[in-house]
Amino acid sequence: MKKVFNLFDLTQKVNYKTEVLAGLTVAMTMIPESLSFAILAGFPPLMGLYASFIAGLITAIFGGRPGMISGGAGATVITLIALMNSNGLEYVLAAVALAGVIQIFIGLFKLGKFIRLVPHPVMFGFVNGLAIVIFMSQIKQFKTIVNGEVSWLTGTPLMIMAGLVALTIAIVIFLPKLTKAVPSSLVAIIVVFLLVYFLGIDTKTVKDIASVSGGFPPFHIPEIPISFETLTIIAPYSMVMAAVGLTEGLLTLNLVDEITETKGNGNRECIAQGSSNMLNGFFFGMGGCPMIAQTLVNLSAGSRARLSGIIAALTILIIVLFGAPVIEKVPMAALVGVMIMVAIGTFEWVSLKIINKVPKKDVFLVIIVAVITVILHNLALAVLVGVILSALFFAWESAKRIRARKYVDDDGIKHYEIFGPLFFASTTNFIEKFDVLNDPEEVIIDFKESRVSDMSAIEALNVITQRYHKIGKKVHLRYLSKDCIRLLKNAEAIIDVNIMEDPTYKIVENRIEY
Repeated sequence: MKKVFNLFDLTQKVNYKTEVLAGLTVAMTMIPESLSFAILAGFPPLMGLYASFIAGLITAIFGGRPGMISGGAGATVITLIALMNSNGLEYVLAAVALAGVIQIFIGLFKLGKFIRLVPHPVMFGFVNGLAIVIFMSQIKQFKTIVNGEVSWLTGTPLMIMAGLVALTIAIVIFLPKLTKAVPSSLVAIIVVFLLVYFLGIDTKTVKDIASVSGGFPPFHIPEIPISFETLTIIAPYSMVMAAVGLTEGLLTLNLVDEITETKGNGNRECIAQGSSNMLNGFFFGMGGCPMIAQTLVNLSAGSRARLSGIIAALTILIIVLFGAPVIEKVPMAALVGVMIMVAIGTFEWVSLKIINKVPKKDVFLVIIVAVITVILHNLALAVLVGVILSALFFAWESAKRIRARKYVDDDGIKHYEIFGPLFFASTTNFIEKFDVLNDPEEVIIDFKESRVSDMSAIEALNVITQRYHKIGKKVHLRYLSKDCIRLLKNAEAIIDVNIMEDPTYKIVENRIEY
């Protein structure tokens, strides 16, 4: 049977009890987060739950890999706050739909593979920063509003909240040592809920954040003027949202690949995420992307198939339609405890153990990416800065590797055998290798162990050949690969070099399929 969806792949062993329980646990942790970010952005609270239902269901069925959970994530919502404040909700919905279109095109043109350019230290920094953000967002639940002002809990309310959180954490830690038949996170939520309900304990509940009662997501075409001016307003926000969503999504996909030791499909994930955001734009959702915290909750509960994501999405819809009175009574302390454990599990503690065993530049990358993630909550910017810095570090290290072996043959010709890549960062070192004034009348530059890589390299060759030409000396380039020769041929307008042909020399071409 040809595999269409992993859920229906009969060769895959699916533990249906584990998948269902994992899905229920994920739904419980997703509800307060989606509501919180919707309120933070100034959206109607239900928009967060609609986004979690739509994004969760579409990506669970059509996404790039089993086990990933998508929903109304704060990473993408934060990008729309300014648009909400300046132009209102209708423009936000249009921007979400357009972001979905952009993501679909990125997937169709197979651009998702560029996530492979993210180095491992950047991944460490991203994950560690996100773990800190998750933890800090839970600490905020220890605050309350008194006389219109936000203040920390004190006295009995603080002791109750702290005690229930501690109980939740204890259950999550110790229950797996007794049994792994059910997810410890779900058991912790249920136990704390029953304890609060039957003992009549007065503590903060989901209802204190927002009501979760409503109807089926309504179809709604954004009421905005159809014009180029409108496009110029929403397009920048859509592009940023699409970039942030795909960055977090593909990084999450890579993380799940490592945890499960399996391979996901980044381009398929782009298309699924884009489709879900298009629907969000027309069904009153605030948009979303894969949620790393909920994904880790899902994986820690034992899920490895698509069913848990489907169950989580449908559970959220059922709660919105019918189960709000019960869910609104769930203590926030239980959800806070679960998410604190997720934050602890998300943090790459191994990155602290190897801090003295890896290059300092890698340690710097981990720290700077984590700091940007924590301070700005901008995952895309953090990763982009990390990738750019990593590329600059690599260029600097590669530039130092260029060297030349020099000798004069029996015919009095000076040979320079170049080792290492010739590119923008190594051109200065390359030019310094030559002794133009003292060299003989004829010079051969041998590129058998080197490579002319870019325009800066061509300019460097032009500089060195011009220096020899001015004092009447000849320069020959030998053993250039076919692509290097083609690069020089294309630059004949600015450089005139003598390329020596060697009919016996063959270049071995390595091809890498992606």
